[in-house]
Amino acid sequence: MDGEAAVHMGGVQFGTFLVDVFVIFMFVLWIWLLISVFSDLFRRDDISGGAKVIWVIFLIILPYLGVLAYVLTQGGGMAERNQAQATKAREEMRNIVGFSAADEIRKLDELKAKGSITDAEYQKLRTRLI
Repeated sequence: MDGEAAVHMGGVQFGTFLVDVFVIFMFVLWIWLLISVFSDLFRRDDISGGAKVIWVIFLIILPYLGVLAYVLTQGGGMAERNQAQATKAREEMRNIVGFSAADEIRKLDELKAKGSITDAEYQKLRTRLI
């Protein structure tokens, strides 16, 4: 009876299935880290092209060790660079769309005058804009 239950999933035992799912998850996670490291590396302007080449060679020859070494040595800077890029993209979008904090505050003042928002909501939204 136990043998029939093991064959239930098309010949794959449940434990083997779980191990396979875990291995696939770890592989996808590693690919995501590798892409993150490469994108951070090529976006950087604080290191020379030679240093970038050395990192790329290290990442290609020893990919697992290279990704771990990069994240350990450059991890704090990665977060700062990602934040700076997001801020820059947000500002560029605001310039393209024509968004300005003064316009938004004026709109908030109008909503408050109409009674559409409360004083607490007004203060919260104004603080977020400033």
